[in-house]
Amino acid sequence: MNVIGFGDSNTYGYDPRSYFGGRYASDNRWVDILAAETGWTISNMGQNGREIPSAAPAFPADTDLLIVMLGTNDLLQGRSPEQAAERLERFLTAVPLGRSKILLIAPPPVALGAWVPSQQLFDNSHTFARCCKALAEHLGIRFADAGRWGIPLAYDGVHFTEQGHKAFATKLLEELK
Repeated sequence: MNVIGFGDSNTYGYDPRSYFGGRYASDNRWVDILAAETGWTISNMGQNGREIPSAAPAFPADTDLLIVMLGTNDLLQGRSPEQAAERLERFLTAVPLGRSKILLIAPPPVALGAWVPSQQLFDNSHTFARCCKALAEHLGIRFADAGRWGIPLAYDGVHFTEQGHKAFATKLLEELK
């Protein structure tokens, strides 16, 4: 099965202890853990700092599953949950794959921390998850809410810990079964 993980730094596997965009080792990144557990070919298209793109890239036609988890950076840059959801709708509508091949994951909510100084960002991340669920229903695509998975976040309140990546991979695998 050919799978693409398309997202931000939590898909990339960013290690917040690194100052220069370093990553966790492959056995501590959810994309690679999922590949090892399933035997699937999974392309990691995570990018540090990625906001929701205005246009969809040309995903390979033989993609069996596109896993999309975006929006946290949009909220951190001051967009409202509704604005981020509108951007996400434009992006997902432009993806040239069948609806059954897209899984939208609402990112885990942020926590108060070094990158999240306000209760408003915390509240917005919860609202965004509800917007993602409504969007998935509207578009007829698969949906998962990682906010229900208890993902441990690092001191910054945004990035998964190594244990968070393992928990994410475990819960995602359950979701995909």
